[in-house]
Amino acid sequence: MSAYIALADGRVVEGRSRAPGTSRGELVFTTAYTGYEESLTDPSYAEQVLTFSYPLIGNYGVREERFESDGVTPRVAIAREFTDDVADWLESEGVPAVDAVDTRELVTAIREQGAMRCGVAAGPDATPEQAREQLEQCVGMSDHVDIGAQVSVDETQVYEGTGPRVALLDCGAKKSIVDSLTARGAEVHVMPYDSTPGEVAAREPDVVFVSNGPGDPANFEAAGAVVDEFAGETPIAGICLGQQVVARSLGGATEKMEFGHRGLNQPVRDLETDRVIMTTQNHGYSVADPGELAVTQVNVNDGTAEGLEGVDIDVLTRQYHPEANPGPHDSLDFFDDVLDMADCRTPAVASD
Repeated sequence: MSAYIALADGRVVEGRSRAPGTSRGELVFTTAYTGYEESLTDPSYAEQVLTFSYPLIGNYGVREERFESDGVTPRVAIAREFTDDVADWLESEGVPAVDAVDTRELVTAIREQGAMRCGVAAGPDATPEQAREQLEQCVGMSDHVDIGAQVSVDETQVYEGTGPRVALLDCGAKKSIVDSLTARGAEVHVMPYDSTPGEVAAREPDVVFVSNGPGDPANFEAAGAVVDEFAGETPIAGICLGQQVVARSLGGATEKMEFGHRGLNQPVRDLETDRVIMTTQNHGYSVADPGELAVTQVNVNDGTAEGLEGVDIDVLTRQYHPEANPGPHDSLDFFDDVLDMADCRTPAVASD
């Protein structure tokens, strides 16, 4: 069965349909060579067409316990070759899948021209015209103003613990973030992305945590309002989109990157220790101006801000994913540092 990918630059790339359907989104690529289950269930890929640069996807099957959310989140998946296990999984999820494509050509196009809009048609009756029609309906990522509603919980979910209470604003949170916090004893309240400051205050959090998520941080105004309300009063943490939201709320600015950082081999340098760690990343926007915060870590390849800190107001953020599965796990101590901020704010118990 044929498949067609209509690119914003006018080209139509032909491939093989492994799961039928029509869709559209922003064409991006990941350099990850493992962790395809985690990538395909990462909510940060909402409204995107995910291309794997690694040639074979599916060589160790599909296991639900590795999922980062309840289902596949990219609108389309593309690879040089999908195994039957992955193709069947994507079809069961209703997500079009295309392989037998020269993914080197697609990656080169994205690197040279930037992440771009595309339309996809796959299946027995697919035509190039159908792919072009999808492309015409495709809008830019910043135009998805309500994208948070696609990936957030509808109501607060509580994960019990005996440690600090964390109010996690779910802008598209990966399951691994919750797991990393609960593994350290935290009581985690996963809250809708549009929770108000009053609703967060009612949870009496020891830490306010803004999660990762898809799209433009400028569209997450509610989360920004929460940061505004609690900054300087309650420790604040953020990962990926969370870093961007926090920075914007504290006088900073963000910008769209040409093709973003997506993969599990991104080198990050800590400015204090001069140590380089390997990280997993998935973002198309970055912090251009940290505002009130200090840049503590930078990307080795392009110098973008990877870590921000506000010592006086107890703010700590990371652009990459310390919790990422299947790894690397060079930076898992981030969660210890976040919960340590809460301990510092715990009132002393008066002695008799």
